Amino acid sequence: MTDLHLNIDCHRGDFRLRLDTTLAGQGVTAVFGPSGCGKTTLLRCIAGLEAGGEVRLGEQVWSSRQRSLPAHQRPLALVFQDAGLLKHLNVQGNLDYGVKRAHQRGLTPLAHEQAQQVLELLDLLPLLRRPVLRLSGGEQQRVALARALLINPRLLLLDEPLSALDTARKQEVLPYLRRLHQVYQGPMLYVSHALEEVVQLADQLLLLERGEMRAQGGLAEVLATLNLGDETGVVLKGRIAAQEDNGQLARLVLDPATTAADNSGPGTELLLSAPQAAIGDHLRARVLARDVSISLSRADDSSILNILPVQIDCLSADGTSVLLNLRLRSGGLLRARLTQRSVTQLGLKPGMPVWAQVKSVALAG
Repeated sequence: MTDLHLNIDCHRGDFRLRLDTTLAGQGVTAVFGPSGCGKTTLLRCIAGLEAGGEVRLGEQVWSSRQRSLPAHQRPLALVFQDAGLLKHLNVQGNLDYGVKRAHQRGLTPLAHEQAQQVLELLDLLPLLRRPVLRLSGGEQQRVALARALLINPRLLLLDEPLSALDTARKQEVLPYLRRLHQVYQGPMLYVSHALEEVVQLADQLLLLERGEMRAQGGLAEVLATLNLGDETGVVLKGRIAAQEDNGQLARLVLDPATTAADNSGPGTELLLSAPQAAIGDHLRARVLARDVSISLSRADDSSILNILPVQIDCLSADGTSVLLNLRLRSGGLLRARLTQRSVTQLGLKPGMPVWAQVKSVALAG
């Protein structure tokens, strides 16, 4: 595993990006934040398209105060919002062009068998002879991803690759992005301001705000600390243990967290709609704070499917509402957003055992 070490100090007009951190050498790190926070600038610094600071992948120094490796010599691949395909060539021609340039970056392209696996994963084998101008936006992005993967980069940078697509095309491409780990084992940096994409794809999260790092760590851990308004919530990981109601509902057993006091008992389970899921599948579920209510006793006459025993970790005032962190039996966290009046009426305090009524669970991939 080769970590990416960054010490960035980049000026662009009145904007300044300052960042000193290390990113994981495997899996997907999402670089997340609002427009103008420095996400794309960070990727451009790593790629050598912007000057400013130090970039090192393992022991290989790409830029420092003394020297900077030109962009075309850095062993990475960068996929932009625009697929950037050569319009006068067909799909195969675009892939061949990328492979020919791989040696300039000190890279050895994938062998034929591995390259075929990439094309199969991205469903491109039937499209190889198709002209670029006859491809949909989603198909063009799949070609751009394949072109990046075929050169076998040591680092893959994805700069909002779905932002130029409409909703239907985004949903078309997302499943392919989720499966990239099957053919690429190196580190990926995925830039996005769309939380939906982040919760489906990321293992790690780097949050930027006004050119500085606000938070960094595992996706679930970081999300559980952020106040994102209506998007505030958690991501829970687990395994499908059973299917119910003729396959319309799936029983997701949550992975135990390292903070769990006792993992010897039965695991925490959620029922959710996952008609395409198979027993044994590892999935993520997203639960928003606005979809969690609290009761002091278990309501047996409720239509809510998921009623879980929890303990209140902490409460924090947020304007006219209160955010609660709730500790699950598995050790993971839920969050709930309640009115101050509800908190007062129920007498809620840290350490209290209560019941969390989860009104909605969304499958996150």
